Amino acid sequence: MPSPCQSLPHPHGGASSRKRLTRAQMLPFLSAQPRCMVVMEACASAHEWGRAIQQLGHDVRLIPPSYVKPYVKRQKNDTADAEAIAEAGSRPTMRFVAVKTEEQQARSMVFRTRDLLVRQRTQLINALRGHLAEHGLFVPQGPAHLKTLAKALDATDVAIPQLVRDIGRTYLEQIEHLNSKIADLEKTLRREAQFGEETRRLQTMPGIGPITAMAVEAFAPPMQTFKRGRDFAAWLGLVPVQHSTGGKQRLGRTSKMGQRDIRRLLIIGAMAVIRWASRRGARPGSWLSRMMERKPLMLVAVALANKMARAIWAMQTKKEDYRDPDLAAA
Repeated sequence: MPSPCQSLPHPHGGASSRKRLTRAQMLPFLSAQPRCMVVMEACASAHEWGRAIQQLGHDVRLIPPSYVKPYVKRQKNDTADAEAIAEAGSRPTMRFVAVKTEEQQARSMVFRTRDLLVRQRTQLINALRGHLAEHGLFVPQGPAHLKTLAKALDATDVAIPQLVRDIGRTYLEQIEHLNSKIADLEKTLRREAQFGEETRRLQTMPGIGPITAMAVEAFAPPMQTFKRGRDFAAWLGLVPVQHSTGGKQRLGRTSKMGQRDIRRLLIIGAMAVIRWASRRGARPGSWLSRMMERKPLMLVAVALANKMARAIWAMQTKKEDYRDPDLAAA
């Protein structure tokens, strides 16, 4: 939410007034003000506040907290935070976060809930594998081996205490319950992805399915926010870290400074494309074929995810379906 201590900037750079407000006083206070720019940190409830303030006719700007922190003077308190937000919002080169719609936040909740349940399922599977390993029963990793776990618990020729079998079945019941909930959420994501024109367009690209398409729609700002595809890839953290000085380009590892959900899904999709190309054979002379011959697969996956991010920007800004660049150049 906005800082309870509001600082109104003066036209010549100073503070014209300072006023401490509660949540209940915020909207009545802003409704009595002439139309202006309202700047807030992009925190958990900032998008709901932004929509409410936009309905009052004000121009709402959200700033990432990491961009506000350099403007905080010494002590951390509400007054210093309000001054820092006002100062950061007045910078001509400041980057802002787009206010999300209710639909975007609802879809992001579906995505995040599925992600949480998948992590909980993984924790349960690993815990059960660890307990069984202490009794000399070793099972490979992954949800694909759940049947092996169940058979091991039911096997009569394996010397396992009955208490371990009973608690192990409790684990399996919880895992099965999570599997059902995850499947329901995936059905919801697929159903939502069928209705949107942008999500349908994104799924024409190899490596992007309904979950990735929904993640792009839920978490990414409008593509018009970025001047070019590289800016979107940089926003995702798929470009090298720069340590350049004196006109010399020095590039390091992938920055990973950006939207991690979309970045992770794009890399997973890129790995799926690479596995398919490894089995079927990449097109001779194509960019992917040349990269797979010279570079490690994980590096190729990150590079391919970078290209996918740039293609997403082009598809969304030009309103066109995916076109294979190798076929277009042929």
